[in-house]
Amino acid sequence: MKNINENIDLFVTWFNSINQAPILIQAVIVLVSLIAASLVSRYLGRLILGMSSEQPMPGFKKLTFSTIRRILFPITASILVLIMLGVLQALKQPVQVLNIAISLLLSLAGIRLLVFFLRKGFTATPLLKAWENIISTLIWVVVALYLLDWLPSVTQTLDSFAIKLGTTRISVLSVLNFIVLSAVLFTLAMWLSNYVERRVRASKHLNASLQVGLAKFLKFFLIALAVLVALDAVGINLTALTVFGGALGVGLGFGLQRITSNFISGFILLFDRSIKPGDVISIGDKFGWVQELRARYIVVMDRDGVETLIPNENLVTSDVINWSYSNPNVRLKIPVSISYGDNPEQALGLLNEAANNCNRVLTDPQPVARLMEFGDNGIELELRIWINDPQNGISNVRSDLNLAIWRSFKHAGITIPFPQRDVYVKTLPPQSKVD
Repeated sequence: MKNINENIDLFVTWFNSINQAPILIQAVIVLVSLIAASLVSRYLGRLILGMSSEQPMPGFKKLTFSTIRRILFPITASILVLIMLGVLQALKQPVQVLNIAISLLLSLAGIRLLVFFLRKGFTATPLLKAWENIISTLIWVVVALYLLDWLPSVTQTLDSFAIKLGTTRISVLSVLNFIVLSAVLFTLAMWLSNYVERRVRASKHLNASLQVGLAKFLKFFLIALAVLVALDAVGINLTALTVFGGALGVGLGFGLQRITSNFISGFILLFDRSIKPGDVISIGDKFGWVQELRARYIVVMDRDGVETLIPNENLVTSDVINWSYSNPNVRLKIPVSISYGDNPEQALGLLNEAANNCNRVLTDPQPVARLMEFGDNGIELELRIWINDPQNGISNVRSDLNLAIWRSFKHAGITIPFPQRDVYVKTLPPQSKVD
């Protein structure tokens, strides 16, 4: 309570000091400069945005324009205030408020630049762009309190609000310090993990599955290390987390069971290398190519361009067909029927000819045609072929071969039968007499 009263007295003293005429004049100058800078920066920002949208720009030029847009307002306001500062100095007038305003505006420009370049280390998303402005504002508030010499009083006030958990004292200041330090360490951890991930993916001595596994393990390890270091740095005893660990264990046993199962299943898939990016898989009625392996799911894209998110647990507990697990060669069977009045030997030769003319069909093993059985409606034949590029599709190969077989059969006069039934009528109902 004492710290709060001291802060109130400090604010009242500062507020009384600005009632002096020179201070008010400087405050008006700062306010007018801010309004003018806002109008100028909006106009120039729209102009720069229009120039960048009219034609594509190289990366460095686009980065330069984005940087200028973020510092237009504080730099413009600083220039206007600096001009008025020179005028007041020439008139022998006090300029202490203008000096503080310039320091605050320049610090705002520097903070916006710093946060903008830090954000460039992450994937651009609307949420991340929104957090950029929030983080810039929070940092600037802290710098402003420091420049106004209010930071010690504010920190003492925040530290006075505290609770005790056993022997550990947790105050509002320690929580804020933990959040800030965690954010900084988290950013460093993400940068380092992204850098290592790029180096690992560029390695030619590691397969794709091991590359993803190492990158994800390192990312989670660095994030956990950042949180633990932040807790220790703010003075929170790590042994006090035993209660939290017990609660987390209960949560994992009940509500988070499926999430944990998917998470662990993801690492199982990575390290046993049963499924890796680029594989062609079938699970249930889903067929497609593995695009990504995530912590909770994998991304499978089918030939329609639709991306399906399949939980990792399903891949561990269900039957999965991996068309490219150890050998990319895949055998396809194409059933064909001919009428009993046609020559099956001629039909078998035409099947082999159609397969040999298809550029995706392998010559080793050679395609073969077999007479399978004598069916109810015709003679059942089967063409067996091998391909080594299932990632390019399977249905299209079947379609090409079926079309080639139909053309060959039509040219040779071989008919493809369809189900027929003969109905024998033994007796007819008596005809009704018409009067």
